[in-house]
Amino acid sequence: MDVKRHSPSGEAPSALADTRSRPSSARVADDVLLDAARQCVLAVGVRRTTLAEIARTAQVSRMTVYRRFPDVRSVLAALMTREFSGLLRRVSESGSDAAHARDRIVHIVAAGVRALSADPLFRTLLDVDAELLLPYLVERLGATQHFAELVLRGLLEEGHRDGSVRPADVAVQARSVLLVVQSFAFSLRPATADLDEAALLAEFRHLVEAGLKP
Repeated sequence: MDVKRHSPSGEAPSALADTRSRPSSARVADDVLLDAARQCVLAVGVRRTTLAEIARTAQVSRMTVYRRFPDVRSVLAALMTREFSGLLRRVSESGSDAAHARDRIVHIVAAGVRALSADPLFRTLLDVDAELLLPYLVERLGATQHFAELVLRGLLEEGHRDGSVRPADVAVQARSVLLVVQSFAFSLRPATADLDEAALLAEFRHLVEAGLKP
């Protein structure tokens, strides 16, 4: 995208703040822009979120956003990576009192499914822009999926060492668990329309436990 075409001199004043009062791009943290992008997505969905709206919400010029991100897609990709990797990182830190690695894996993946299903951003994506998630199910794995897989590999290797996880190729094992987890995460809400969520998650835990048990 040609940045010169978006010179601040041609912008209409923002309804939120005059251009002269906006912070310079050197003083604006990426998280400020990503927080603004999150607010926009929650309000109108991914497809209707624009760089101009992100800039207005963050109270910065559009040029400030363009200097950090070339287009709205790159902003949203960074947002999704931050939000979902952060969520999975927090979930992966739980279960420290588990008896062994297999118990911790079961605890973490069940907590991950619950957390993702309840996350406002994830729910907005499923409700408003579900088709944007399709490539990550049928074409390629995204950054968040790779991060989740990395966490799983570490836990599985620990389970191999303590004997609580069935020996197998760790890469294949991690990918298999990931596929089961994302299936439940994406489908938990419709799947519990006529079934008890706690009962379904208990069965999910049993599936993972049985699949990893030596």
